[in-house]
Amino acid sequence: MTEVNLSDTSTWLPLDGLAPGFDASKAELSSDLDGRTFTVVDERGTRVAHTFGPGTVSWDYRPGAGDPIEAAQQTDACEVIKVDEDLYYAQFHHDYHPNESVSLFLDLRSGYALSVIAVLGERTVEQVAVQHLFNVGRIAEVDGGVGEAPAPTLELIGRRVLWVYSSEHAYEHVYLSPHWYTWQCLAGPEQGLADTDENTVYKMRPGIYVFTWREGVIPCGSITIADHRDAKAIRSHGVLFGEAEDPAAKPTHFTFGAHGRLISNTIHPAEYDPARALAR
Repeated sequence: MTEVNLSDTSTWLPLDGLAPGFDASKAELSSDLDGRTFTVVDERGTRVAHTFGPGTVSWDYRPGAGDPIEAAQQTDACEVIKVDEDLYYAQFHHDYHPNESVSLFLDLRSGYALSVIAVLGERTVEQVAVQHLFNVGRIAEVDGGVGEAPAPTLELIGRRVLWVYSSEHAYEHVYLSPHWYTWQCLAGPEQGLADTDENTVYKMRPGIYVFTWREGVIPCGSITIADHRDAKAIRSHGVLFGEAEDPAAKPTHFTFGAHGRLISNTIHPAEYDPARALAR
C-alpha cells in the first residue's frame, strides 16, 4: 500500500477536481419566481431590483447614501431553489464581474432578504482568498410580513453533522465557535483530509440557517442554506466558488445539495463555552 502524506497540502485537489458528481443531491430547480420582481432595500437606502425569468435574473443596483458601489444592471444565469414555504434561494454568478457571485435568500413570509456576496481575491497573511459580504434588507414588494430579520446566530455551535452529497462524497462538520468549524472527508476523492476553516452562520427562520465557510488551503468558499428542523433528515443547498485550477481561467462556480443527520451535540460547561468566551 502506498503511503499518502495527508499533510502535504500541495497535493490537495483544486476546486475543479471536486466538482464531478458532487451535485448528485441537488434539489429540483423552482420556477415559482419566474416573471416576478423583488426589490431588496437595505438600511442605507440601497435598492436592488431582481426580476426573475426562466433560468435568469435581471438585476438593477441603485446605491443609497454612503454606499460606494456604483449603479449597475445586468442579466445573469440564475438557479432558484425552494427551501421552505415562501422561502427561496437564488444563486447567480456575475458575468460582468466573474470574481463575484451572489447568494440571495428571499423570505416572502417575513419580508426580509439576506444577500451574501462571495468575492475572490488574493490570499494574504491577514485573510483567505474568498471573502463573504453579508447584507440584510427588506423586500419592498412584501407588505407587512411575519418573522424576524436574518441575523448571526450561535445555535449551531457544538453540533456534529454528517453530510452526504452523493453516493461517493460524504463529509462531517463540527461547528466549533462563531468563527471556526472543522470538516473531515469520510468518502470521496478527499477521503482522509480534514481542516479547520472560517465560518459565519445566519439564522433565516427557526431551525433554518445560512452556513458559510472560507477555506484556507484551497482558494474557495461556500454558501449554503440548511434546514435542521429534523435532526435525522437535514437538507442543505449551496454553492462552491473559487479559483480554478488554471488561475487565468474564469473562477469555478457550481451548485450542489446534501442530505445530513445530527451525529452528536457537545454541551460545554458555561465557563468553557466557546461562544461566551469570544463574547467577553
